[in-house]
Amino acid sequence: MTAASTETPAAERPLAGLVVVDLTQIYNGPYATFMLAAAGAEVIKIEPHEGEHLRRRTIAATSTSKLPFAMLNAGKRSLRLDLKTEAGRDIVLRLVEQADVLVENFAPGVLTRLGLGPQVVQARNPRIVYASSTGYGDTGPYRDYLAMDLSVQAMSGVMSVTGYPDQPPLKSGPAVCDFFAGVHLYGAIVTALLERTRTGRGRLVHVTMMEASYFSLTSNLGMVHAQPGLQYARTGNRQGGMSISPYNVYEAKDGHIAIVVNHDKHWQSLLTAFGQEALADDPRYLTNVARVSRMDEVDDMITSWTKQLTKQEIFERLNAHHVPGAPVRDLSEVMEDPQLHSRGALRWVDHPEYGRIAAPASPLRFDGEAMLPERPSVPLGTDSRAVLQERLGMTDAEIELLEKSGVI
Repeated sequence: MTAASTETPAAERPLAGLVVVDLTQIYNGPYATFMLAAAGAEVIKIEPHEGEHLRRRTIAATSTSKLPFAMLNAGKRSLRLDLKTEAGRDIVLRLVEQADVLVENFAPGVLTRLGLGPQVVQARNPRIVYASSTGYGDTGPYRDYLAMDLSVQAMSGVMSVTGYPDQPPLKSGPAVCDFFAGVHLYGAIVTALLERTRTGRGRLVHVTMMEASYFSLTSNLGMVHAQPGLQYARTGNRQGGMSISPYNVYEAKDGHIAIVVNHDKHWQSLLTAFGQEALADDPRYLTNVARVSRMDEVDDMITSWTKQLTKQEIFERLNAHHVPGAPVRDLSEVMEDPQLHSRGALRWVDHPEYGRIAAPASPLRFDGEAMLPERPSVPLGTDSRAVLQERLGMTDAEIELLEKSGVI
């Protein structure tokens, strides 16, 4: 791992000393516990014998889930455990007695049916923060609907506003609903931990993917509110509320570039950047209101300027004149990004299972330093014996009995 010598040891990080029992899977919950681990918490990831769902996707030789699993599960200990056995559930409850947080993102009621619901867990440890995340919530008419990122994008309205007006709705490229929920789940956990310092008691916290996604639709909702009853359309690469112009992705000689003119001063700067000062006093484009009324015309005009130049040439002009914009880059470029690597947000790591990977740090910074977990993700069950010995004081004979009976 590059720059390891400057990395803050886990023992000195903000959440050092906290113990987290991690029952999460795929993206939503694992991202929350990844951030907890990066901030210094000891995260014990409990998985069934076949591994959690994302790990199972890595079995194929060409699997695209190897990097995602490595990204989201760095810094965690792996305990392989059968929760369908009484002995397995007992181990979880014994771990809970000395833990600070339990995190899960199963469907509503699953852990309660297993005997590991909030009431049972908090009875064993009143100080624990029991954190859960679901697609739609543990109450309400949608409670039992199956939820994945795609289905929540559809149900939440995210998909309805993505794409072009004359084409079918599209899903967002990133798994936005999963990660919105993961970020909010982390925030809920840390908020409850702060409360515990004042009250001495833990709390049940819950985050849904649908609710966590709603605020991302702010611009689009503004248009609906302003024009109730109007059949609004997808806006492509234009602003969701259709209230800013220019705001779009424009053709360049070698690709595309995004340009945003957020106010009239930006517009004057954009004209200067492209040598179009003659339009500076043109009443057709002088104000944002005027430009919005001529949005197609404005976009066509800007395209006539940008398509004569390369992305880099345009980008340099925009920066020189303080106009927001950026070239559209592909993911291979982003993985090599000098900004991300210079700040330690991405680091090249030689992963013992998956080879050389660009490992991301937590986006949360403390004293300006990126927090990367101290070790990469580990094979299933790597820490089972160590966790049981260190945390529960089990003997070799007790552990061997659990192994023979299929509990671990």
